[in-house]
Amino acid sequence: MNFTEKVSFSTEDAVQGNGKVNLMGMSASSLADLMEMMGEKRFRATQILKWIHQMGVRDFDQMTNLSKVLRGKLSEGMEIVVPEVVSCENSSDGTRKWLVQVENDSCIEMVFIPEGSRGTLCVSSQIGCALDCSFCATGKQGFNRDLTASEIIGQLWIAADSFNQFSSTPSRRITNVVMMGMGEPLMNFDNVVEAMSIMLDDHAYCLSKRRVTLSTAGVLPALDKLGDVLDVSLAISLHAPNDELRNQLVPLNRKYSINEFIDAARRYLSKMPDSRRKVTVEYTLMDQVNDRASHALELAKVLRELPCKINLIPFNPFPGTEFRRVTDEAMNRFRDILQQEGYTVTIRTTRGDDIAAACGQLAGLVNDKTRRQARYKANLRAQQPVRILN
Repeated sequence: MNFTEKVSFSTEDAVQGNGKVNLMGMSASSLADLMEMMGEKRFRATQILKWIHQMGVRDFDQMTNLSKVLRGKLSEGMEIVVPEVVSCENSSDGTRKWLVQVENDSCIEMVFIPEGSRGTLCVSSQIGCALDCSFCATGKQGFNRDLTASEIIGQLWIAADSFNQFSSTPSRRITNVVMMGMGEPLMNFDNVVEAMSIMLDDHAYCLSKRRVTLSTAGVLPALDKLGDVLDVSLAISLHAPNDELRNQLVPLNRKYSINEFIDAARRYLSKMPDSRRKVTVEYTLMDQVNDRASHALELAKVLRELPCKINLIPFNPFPGTEFRRVTDEAMNRFRDILQQEGYTVTIRTTRGDDIAAACGQLAGLVNDKTRRQARYKANLRAQQPVRILN
């Protein structure tokens, strides 16, 4: 029987080169549809989901509460595959970074950041990035393709397995997931939603919606759609208080302005059941670019109608960049001004910079289809840094 015919997007997307369907990235509803198509009861999906994502089992023969006949069918037409780990580096501060190989011989990166009993996994959504933010190492690598749902949730599975989370005595637990790795999540909407649904599922990783965060640079049609299908925490990558500067830092702003972005974030909040929810505004501070007192005052004004908290991120240099890290004095002044304006403000502690795992440093190994990587390297010396716009 060919299970890959007449199926939903997620099953179709999961078909491997060998013709088998990869169940790793299929949510409970997608698995239930597949079971029904196979002539099985829909509740089998929950059983399979638990085996894969709560017990870490990838061998159908070990799924002992499934009938022998069903296990045979699954072995014949299905498989459970995660990306291959190429390398794993540990920072002096406890941060861990994996280089993971996906199809097309490209590699992506994912990062685990420990903090007391809390553990945050930063997950990638694309090979490279479809956007080209001027201060981000990922964008300079160009773009190859979107990751499949299996490749996205597979990052969480790999990390959980590495910490023995599937056993009764894990060395650590992943308590939070942020879609802040390589790529723009909302440009890979369907696969990201499918993977995040598994993160939230009580029969999989059982993560709280408050502990799963999607960060976007402002793909507004997809952001409007997100609130209709998923309830997670939202972070918006702003990085500038006005359109003129943001046009340079985040080229997507030329299509969707700051005011349009903020309006879309407000619409997202309006769809959430919790009226006290806030958006996290991410603002990367770069020396003599967007770190002046005037920028802080302008930011305070533009965010006035958005329920939010502000996360200031010191720029983390990467090879070839002409941007510089903000000074401590300028960063503290920026924070103080925003706090005086009534905002809750945090400064993100730089973690993992000794292994190039800090925010904005992830690069992976991208077989670039856009030639952006080659152009960046060729023009590197001729490029001029962004300067303050008066």
